[in-house]
Amino acid sequence: MAALPVEPMNHERAPRIAVFRALQLGDLLCAVPVLRALRHAHPRAHVTLIGLPSSSAFARRFDRYVDDWLGFPGAAGLPEQSPEGVRLPEFFAEARARRFDLALQLHGSGERTNGIVRMIGAKRSCGFAPEHGVESAGDDFVRWPEEISEIERLLRIVDHLGIERRGSELEFPVSDDERRSWRRIAQRRSLDPQRLVLVHPGARFASRRWPVGRFAELADRLVSRGWQVAITGTADERALAASMRASMRMQAADLSGATGLGELGAALESCRLLVCNDTGVSHVAVGVGTRSVVVASGSEIRRWRPLDRRLHPMLAVDMDCRPCAHPSCPRVGHPCATAVGVDAVFELALHQLTAGASRPSPALAPAA
Repeated sequence: MAALPVEPMNHERAPRIAVFRALQLGDLLCAVPVLRALRHAHPRAHVTLIGLPSSSAFARRFDRYVDDWLGFPGAAGLPEQSPEGVRLPEFFAEARARRFDLALQLHGSGERTNGIVRMIGAKRSCGFAPEHGVESAGDDFVRWPEEISEIERLLRIVDHLGIERRGSELEFPVSDDERRSWRRIAQRRSLDPQRLVLVHPGARFASRRWPVGRFAELADRLVSRGWQVAITGTADERALAASMRASMRMQAADLSGATGLGELGAALESCRLLVCNDTGVSHVAVGVGTRSVVVASGSEIRRWRPLDRRLHPMLAVDMDCRPCAHPSCPRVGHPCATAVGVDAVFELALHQLTAGASRPSPALAPAA
């Protein structure tokens, strides 16, 4: 299908663009290359992100690309938040009052979201449609591409709009205040960024988590080799972090709930390595350029793995039930997670730590 140029938006006033992506942090970060391309193509445009309540902080952090934020109250069939159906008419009224010139549907295949985006009332709606519905969706909707990375998938909309791509790299801006705050936290905990490995055992769903006991064993091995370990997580993940720390023989700092997102970004920016599940923090590490090792339990590997597999390798075992749609694994033993052994993660972590030649390694002690 031929690309449809966006020139009709070039009015005397700045064009108004809505981007609908009511998803979590990692999903939003994967959309940054689209936002960057939009800003370069239309530097005077007023871009509004329509998303979950938590995405207002994302909009503020990415104010280079996003001018405004509009909260989406949820809808039936969208699992990211409990729908507040009574607020939907109010939401649509506010969206239509903004008189958008273009609304982009960047929220999945469109089977459940294209109707929502059309009801925003933009002069032009564009996005994805499932293969069985792409013809009825109209010329401004492209077929939902399967089995490619999320970043490349979203950039297909950039191509369809006829604007120039501005790279596929992720970003995560960190302010000087956030860096100073992180340095104070690190000093209080006697953490040395040159030796620091951040371990993030949490994920939104239990089905996406590598066993916490294995994170603990991995951390013990790293500490025995002379590296420092700090456990990261949100305030809601304190129990998980405490469980990991209680399972360890060696010392590790518990930073769960002690850092905001910006301070976590600063910590990732300055540390040597992140070890985590396939969750939002892995995309933050990509955005700040810090090496990582990602264990993918249940997630859709082709879609979510970082594009640079050298800096951000992912460990996973193929299973017939992947990708998993369950909050908790229904199979005995959580096989997609337990199939990834500590030895494999440890060896890959050591490789990543020694490959980062720009930062000197600590004196390595014999392995335990």
